[in-house]
Amino acid sequence: MEARDILKRPVITERSSEVMAEKKYTFEVDVRANKTQVKHAVQEVFGVQVDKVNIMNYKGKFKRMGKHAGYTNKRRKAIVKLTADSKDIELFEI
Repeated sequence: MEARDILKRPVITERSSEVMAEKKYTFEVDVRANKTQVKHAVQEVFGVQVDKVNIMNYKGKFKRMGKHAGYTNKRRKAIVKLTADSKDIELFEI
């Protein structure tokens, strides 16, 4: 997989914005990607040094629309911690 295929999008929530001060960034990643692939993808795309990667899996939720029912897509979220001497990732261009 290519680095741009592994990282889908950054997750921007109030909680993820708070931990950016600790150099932790949250991304939604491909469900088939492992920690090593996520680490190399972040280093390649943003040019930073990654210290640690934590990954969480989310099951699809059961949803109904009238008489039709099904599940939403499953997701995978990665929290990437950068090294202390690494530069920050600019998610918002000011």
